[in-house]
Amino acid sequence: MTQILQWLTVDHVWLMVGFLGQALFASRFIIQWFKSELVGRSVIPLSFWYCSLSGGVVLLAYALYKMDPVFITGQATGLLVYSRNLYLIFREKKGAHPKLEVEIPQR
Repeated sequence: MTQILQWLTVDHVWLMVGFLGQALFASRFIIQWFKSELVGRSVIPLSFWYCSLSGGVVLLAYALYKMDPVFITGQATGLLVYSRNLYLIFREKKGAHPKLEVEIPQR
């Protein structure tokens, strides 16, 4: 028990946080693969975006701890994309966005 407590430093805890974030982020690909196999075509399930968002938040926290501007920029930008996709999905489910009809000119 003493060895565990000696190992449990702030840096090691943040290292575990980083690995947790990476595991959450990577799990989105496994989820997407399984769902696509189930339906027989490539799909992106809602859980893909939740794993992206949660993994991205944890990895951003880790990047901020490490003070790595490249890592921070990449994760922060990704969070905008994941959040926007979730917003669009929920907006569509509520029917708040009318479907656009595009007229194709006849030749």
